[in-house]
Amino acid sequence: MPAFLLSPLVKWSLVAVGGAMAVHWVVKEVRRVNEELDARRARARIRDQERRPMLRRDPATGEYRPG
Repeated sequence: MPAFLLSPLVKWSLVAVGGAMAVHWVVKEVRRVNEELDARRARARIRDQERRPMLRRDPATGEYRPG
């Protein structure tokens, strides 16, 4: 029975194509996850700003106080 032989060029080409596909998939996943995280951060940032008191400068003392 003859052994299945591929030239080294074909083998390296298949490895390169597979590697490129893997890198493409990883980049897409990283971008998707970052978009989700950015959306959650934006929502958390807005909610957090609503809870914080506004600081105003007291003209008499020069200190900042909630108000």
